[in-house]
Amino acid sequence: MRIIVSRGGFVAWNWAWNQGQPGTLEALSDIPHPEIAAVEKRCAVKSKLAKIENHRAAPPLRTPTDLSSEAIGEISAALNGLLADTFALYVKTKNFHWHVSGPLFRSYHLLLDEQAESIEGSIDILAERVRKIGGTTIRSIGQIASLQRIKDNDEDFVPAPDMLKELMDDNKAVIANFREAHEIADKHDDVATASLLENFIDEAEKRCWFLFEATRGEGAVKAEE
Repeated sequence: MRIIVSRGGFVAWNWAWNQGQPGTLEALSDIPHPEIAAVEKRCAVKSKLAKIENHRAAPPLRTPTDLSSEAIGEISAALNGLLADTFALYVKTKNFHWHVSGPLFRSYHLLLDEQAESIEGSIDILAERVRKIGGTTIRSIGQIASLQRIKDNDEDFVPAPDMLKELMDDNKAVIANFREAHEIADKHDDVATASLLENFIDEAEKRCWFLFEATRGEGAVKAEE
């Protein structure tokens, strides 16, 4: 014979078993009603929590995107490394802008100011691209220091030609890092990130060109000496 037991009956039987009072279904009528109600309430609450868990919203900073979690992680890491390099290159360029000295002071001073402005313009774009795809970006100077590949220059005095050559080498290194990040974006079909990086590569190549021409020829070097 098949016996159909109501939810309340099952709860009551379960309560009785846990209390060491198993018995027939008819005997369950002796179980205090408040106990049954309390158990049923807990079951209902657990059921509601399970439903909420299944429909829980994504973390607050996870911007909706069609990119995979793997893509978000790899692209964000690449962009944050570039962002740290960009901060470091910006500070070094401003450092040399402030401390350049010699007969060509005005020309170099203005050139480095223009280049620093160009570099600064890419900082917010890189950081916001990370946020657009659902990643998180740089939060502190300490994080920049831990990620940057461009070395700082804290020397008391650096000759102007050495400044320009060092910045040219740094920009070439940044270009190489941009290309690596571009490959990662391509791998995940992130055409928007790839497009931004192409623009930044072009800007960095222009900076290299200007720095190269500024130090070209013995006349400029002798003038600085």
